[in-house]
Amino acid sequence: MKKRKYDYIIVGGGSAGCVLANRLSADERASVLVVEAGHRSSRFDYPVRVPAAFLFVLGNRFYDWGYQSEPEPWLGNRRIEHYRGKLMGGSSSINGMFYQRANPLNYDEWAVDPGMHTWDYAHCLPYFKRLERHQSADPDDPFRGRSGPTPIERSPASNPLFGALFEAASQAGYHLTDDFNGYRQEGFGPFERNISGGERYSAARAYVDPIRHRRNLDVVTGALVTRVVFQGTRAIGIEMASRRDGRRLVEADEVILAGGAFNSPQLLMLSGIGDSAELSRLGIPVTHHLPGVGQNMQDHLEAFVMYSCSQPVSILPKLKRRAFPKIAADWLLHRSGTASTNHFEAGGFVRSNDEVSMPNLQMTMLPLGVRNDGTPAPTDHAYQINLAPQTPQARGHLALKSADPTAAPALTFNYLSTEQDRREWIDGVRLTRELLNQPAFAPFNGGEIQPGPNVRTDEEILDYVARDAETSYHPCGTAKMGIGEDAVVDPHGLRVHGVEGLRVVDASVFPIIPNANLYAPVLMTAEKAADDILGRTPMKPEHVEFYRHESTRTAETADAPQVD
Repeated sequence: MKKRKYDYIIVGGGSAGCVLANRLSADERASVLVVEAGHRSSRFDYPVRVPAAFLFVLGNRFYDWGYQSEPEPWLGNRRIEHYRGKLMGGSSSINGMFYQRANPLNYDEWAVDPGMHTWDYAHCLPYFKRLERHQSADPDDPFRGRSGPTPIERSPASNPLFGALFEAASQAGYHLTDDFNGYRQEGFGPFERNISGGERYSAARAYVDPIRHRRNLDVVTGALVTRVVFQGTRAIGIEMASRRDGRRLVEADEVILAGGAFNSPQLLMLSGIGDSAELSRLGIPVTHHLPGVGQNMQDHLEAFVMYSCSQPVSILPKLKRRAFPKIAADWLLHRSGTASTNHFEAGGFVRSNDEVSMPNLQMTMLPLGVRNDGTPAPTDHAYQINLAPQTPQARGHLALKSADPTAAPALTFNYLSTEQDRREWIDGVRLTRELLNQPAFAPFNGGEIQPGPNVRTDEEILDYVARDAETSYHPCGTAKMGIGEDAVVDPHGLRVHGVEGLRVVDASVFPIIPNANLYAPVLMTAEKAADDILGRTPMKPEHVEFYRHESTRTAETADAPQVD
């Protein structure tokens, strides 16, 4: 670290922090410091670079912070594991490498609230395109970018189980889409991923590694930011602690929190921004009363519908230890083979009923049976659908347990706590079973393993979900953007309400969870915020036509007599 004062300090080297590091330091006049509590990324860190190795880094203390929820009342008081990346790139260095923007209607829904008009899909699309380097997109495709820092490829989905999935989807009446991030999200097809040449491209690799030589950019790892330092209500820097340098103050004209949906609200509270009564109870001096901090927490829950495979076509035998030497050789020599894919190569987005305007279920096909903790199926060959309702109504909250910055916050998501969420799970399990029992799967269908043929009634399905469901690792919403009483940051620049010199840029600002994986939406948000921070003219909105389902409710409204 070369300076005692910077123009910008970015707290967190995760997905958003890496984007900001790149874009803000592109201004040679601006000095930028990135502070990451985890370790730095390395070209020799093969568990991060090898796509299939994410199965081995989840839960590993070297790569994962190992958060847990509080006992969840609707899940039998189970604590849910929440894996979060403990290195540069954050969770983009350990996640499943899905690249999904979410449905355009998601962003149009954001834009309905007062002050949020620049967050509709038309305003977000050019920033999605700016970040992409899509490897097979038509140059004339109005939806896709081809020259950005993030390489995107479409999965091959060549395993015969994926072929059965596509045929079964057609038999069940679903559309086959050629691009979930293009004109139509709804339907089934191959997924896209941030993999190129058989290697994971985390945000650190895409955004920071190419610009590490910039003299105006400092990156410090292994250092925990313990609080934002204020002079009155103006942020003037941070206090950080590391084994090497102890505690020290670093000043800045602006501080940008990019620690994610857990760490950003935690640091706001530790710095005296939050509910004043709660802060006072913990002995934290109040800088500004902002009760929305830590509220509005959302996530996607998922569970597995697993079937035994009657043909030897699943990939589980390829992942057994005796196969490791060949797998390693294929990847090291050719960047090919079993290790070069994330294996989540295809799936679909569907609506559970005809009244919802956009897909509310994600179904992800995996050509093996395995839990997130690595527990394999009880048979040599299996396949599964990872089912995840995408529009949960449950809202949770994050709270400090103490004023100790090294203590993890209390996370309560309230999964399954609303009637709508429970209904979507019941419908989702039934629709998944219907899909997996289409004629196309007959040559492979060896019978249902999970939840099992004895789970039939609505109550039994909900009991199974409560007993077995896990998170999709998509926490967001804990520093909501907007201008209402519950908002934490301003939509125009993501400045924290009530103070100066402080912003939040990460998934915590999402007002409503997108109906897809969060990596692409986070990158887009950071790209968009970077223009605001630098005072640049925003990119022009791009109004494109996209698929809109005409729901039963919409049709009835249109046909109803109009009253003046």
